[in-house]
Amino acid sequence: MNTAVNKFTLSLITTAILMAPAAFASETEHGNSITEALSDSTVKVELRARYEGVDQDGIDKDASAATLKSRITVKTGSYSNFSMAIEVDKVDALVDNYNSKTNGNTEYPVVTDPQGTDVNQAYIKYENNGFSAVVGRQRVLHNNQRFVGGVGWRQNEQTYDGVRAQYKADAFSVDYSYIQNINDITANNVKGDFHLANGIYKINKSHKVSAFAYLLDYDAIEQAQNSSSIVGALYNGNFGKFLVNASLASQSDNGDNPTSYSAMYINAEAGYNFGPVTLLAGYELLGSDNGVGFNTPLATKHKFNGWTDKFLGTPGEGLQDVYITAKGKVSEVKWAATYHDFSSDVESIDFGSELNLVATYQVNKNYGVLVKAANYSDGDVAAKTDTNKIWVQLTAKF
Repeated sequence: MNTAVNKFTLSLITTAILMAPAAFASETEHGNSITEALSDSTVKVELRARYEGVDQDGIDKDASAATLKSRITVKTGSYSNFSMAIEVDKVDALVDNYNSKTNGNTEYPVVTDPQGTDVNQAYIKYENNGFSAVVGRQRVLHNNQRFVGGVGWRQNEQTYDGVRAQYKADAFSVDYSYIQNINDITANNVKGDFHLANGIYKINKSHKVSAFAYLLDYDAIEQAQNSSSIVGALYNGNFGKFLVNASLASQSDNGDNPTSYSAMYINAEAGYNFGPVTLLAGYELLGSDNGVGFNTPLATKHKFNGWTDKFLGTPGEGLQDVYITAKGKVSEVKWAATYHDFSSDVESIDFGSELNLVATYQVNKNYGVLVKAANYSDGDVAAKTDTNKIWVQLTAKF
């Protein structure tokens, strides 16, 4: 894992440090002391141990990855509406029979959990009367993370270097970020000009709508195909035991993207709570145009289109995902099962199917257990081979 902080991040952290004396000024100037602010500081420690096993056709060796993420988060108290935070993650590979994309073990299937130490967050924050501004490396999560997220499932989280402003007033909130570097899950620094905007209006406690716009312009030539403009909207509704979610978006090329295209995104879900079990059926389309599929490079992709991660990149023919989920709770164990059927947007290609199963148990407020499995069965595409994955995870928070 790359432990060096890029120049932009360093400048942001330096700015935060230089601003700190002004924020934490003397008691006679502002009426509160730095001692009081520091006494309100918090220190949190999180440990996440996980085993991930992968059996994939076409690769002779099975992957066995036993990793441990150790996180420490320090946040100061507020002084004159300013606060600071730093969060450091350390990932250790206890068993490294897997391809982390950085360790050179290409004879194994991929498990994208490289080991190393990383500054996950480091920022200064101003907050007052519903307005907040954050400068530095930070977490940015929009809506259901379909377009902008943190990939929190992986041991190294995706965080963003830039400036973020948010405002909340009653039922309305707006969120805008200007990002110049993305610290991705392999700790690479992905540079560019990224504008991330999201607005939410809560009609009432059961209904809300969101509108979003994302302008992505990557610096590196090899990433130019991800440069795009996305605009769209999202609706979440709850009608008692009946729920509805719907989203519509359009994507087109931006910046130095070598291909001109315009593709659509559609998601529609309907569910019903039967008491012990909730059933949810959905349809998701990542459309295709001019040989390019609707792409979501900043999303928490593991949440969508199956946990075997066969569709982290949208095929050029696009992707249709028809899925059904059942979830519930037995004693204190939460469980869920989802079945996906995948096909292309154009050319009628069968992309296969997948079954996902998960069970979680929260021992108490500090300790949790998760067991999860995924089975992908291939379709017409030779590159999408049969794959089985299993996870066992233990978490501890203090």
